[in-house]
Amino acid sequence: MSDSDLHPEPETRLDEDDRLRPEFVRDVLDAVEAGDGGAARDLVGPLHPADIADLFELTPSDERAALAAALGDLVDGDVLAEMNDHVREEIVDALEPHQVADIASELDTDDAVAIIEDMDDADQAAVLRALDPDDRAAIEAALAYPEESAGRLMQRELIAVPEHMTVGQVIDYLREHKDLTTDFWEVFIVDPQHRPIGTAQLSWILRTPRGVAMTDVMKREQTLIPVDMDQEEVALRFQKYALISAAVVDGGGRLVGMITVDDIVHVIQEEAGEDILKLSGAGDGDINEPILLTVRTRLVWLIVNLGTAIVAASVVGLFQGEISRLALLAVLMPIVSGMGGNAGTQTLAVVVRALAVNQLTSSNTVRMILREFRIALMNGLALGLLIGGGVAWLYGNPALGGVIGAAMIINNLVAGLAGILVPVGLEKLDVDPAVSSAVFVTMATDVMGFFSFLGLAALAGLAG
Repeated sequence: MSDSDLHPEPETRLDEDDRLRPEFVRDVLDAVEAGDGGAARDLVGPLHPADIADLFELTPSDERAALAAALGDLVDGDVLAEMNDHVREEIVDALEPHQVADIASELDTDDAVAIIEDMDDADQAAVLRALDPDDRAAIEAALAYPEESAGRLMQRELIAVPEHMTVGQVIDYLREHKDLTTDFWEVFIVDPQHRPIGTAQLSWILRTPRGVAMTDVMKREQTLIPVDMDQEEVALRFQKYALISAAVVDGGGRLVGMITVDDIVHVIQEEAGEDILKLSGAGDGDINEPILLTVRTRLVWLIVNLGTAIVAASVVGLFQGEISRLALLAVLMPIVSGMGGNAGTQTLAVVVRALAVNQLTSSNTVRMILREFRIALMNGLALGLLIGGGVAWLYGNPALGGVIGAAMIINNLVAGLAGILVPVGLEKLDVDPAVSSAVFVTMATDVMGFFSFLGLAALAGLAG
């Protein structure tokens, strides 16, 4: 292997979209398979931790353990923190507890918790025992908070100073205490009860004379995050107030941690994809998720959908006589239910997103319902005229055209109302609307689509 093969230029590792090139991944895996760990490390060494994490995600599951062994200490805490949850779990399971403990001790609390929280209880206990007392206490405290809460998301490594300090004293404090965190953007000022009373950006401190009191340079208005707040609500606050970092406080208002925007970027990405996947019943939708877990998640919702399909089919069964006398009804009725389902999905997607980002609240729900009703009515009239006219012309049956046109209008109205009332109602019942709404909306549009079309056809005597 030539020196250029061992040390490829950056442009040969990544494509124009900053993704690892397939040939580069293959070169690394070939080196691992050949038992040449040195060559693999030479290839991977220059990569950013996020790109090394991508390398593991692109590697077949049965080859990841060998890759981790070949790369050795290149698989550090920064790499594990960037990994997909399922891939990281595989790698961590292959490590000894003391190795996981060494990696966790290098990380901020939030990243260490992300690595440890999904481990089995026995392995988790072994890792915690291997940590030094201070790190163990911090991680155990974080694990005590609910999953996907600010307490799990926050890091305890921050800079907090008492309110009586001057700018000069703070600078001296930062320089003299080598054990302080080195990765921070602002300093929190706290009162004697350790409650945050203000913040000061580093740029303000560096540009202010030493004798000025911190209480004179700090910003008193700040966004405080309760330690038990859901991470999705935390992300909304960061987005709304354009935060870089924010203090996390306990029930007594005492400063217990800090959340930074880099953590929130991951949350926003996760939550955005999560709601879309829940609407389809696809679970996590992670291509690295174990196959049996994926099958179990999807099968549950497919069985639920089977039940709703049976309900819709039973409605069709009420009109077997009409269908047998006019087979054309069986040809046309899927159009009504299908278009209603599409219209309901459109409304549902908009409403679930509005609920997720707090655009839809109790103060504007009625206005939103009326808005969607008007949209559904206009779309229904347009589609009804289009399909009604087409059917009347194609089959030479104006009555049949009128029936399918009227059914299209009715089902669009049902779709629009179901698309907003179902998720809003589930939200009121503290049920995640992204998980359950699609099933109920689909059932409503299918049942009403079949019932309105076949019922109107029976009333009009089309099958007489």
